[in-house]
Amino acid sequence: MPRATNAPASRERRKRVLEKAKGYRYAKDATMKGQYWSYRDRKTKKRVFRYLWIQRLNAAARAHGLTYSRFAEGLKAASIGLDRKILADIAVTDEVAFKSIVEQVKSALEKKSKKAA
Repeated sequence: MPRATNAPASRERRKRVLEKAKGYRYAKDATMKGQYWSYRDRKTKKRVFRYLWIQRLNAAARAHGLTYSRFAEGLKAASIGLDRKILADIAVTDEVAFKSIVEQVKSALEKKSKKAA
């Protein structure tokens, strides 16, 4: 009975690793680390963008006399369901629309404070 070496499959596996590691010295280590970093940094990217959106919203809200936390509280009170990504985009690209959102937020905060008092 001939010896089974699984040569085509193992050669294909090695080929796949070498193609991923083009330009690296040690192919297997490089691809393993590269895959680890890409997985990790996909998570980090989401976190970093969230920080960016919050910073943009904070700057835009402060330009209209509110802090970010008060702005977020007013959004909830006004039942405005836009997320940070969309709000940050509006704050950067459409000043008039953001100003109308801020006015709605301020009126909702005033109603909330009158209701509590």
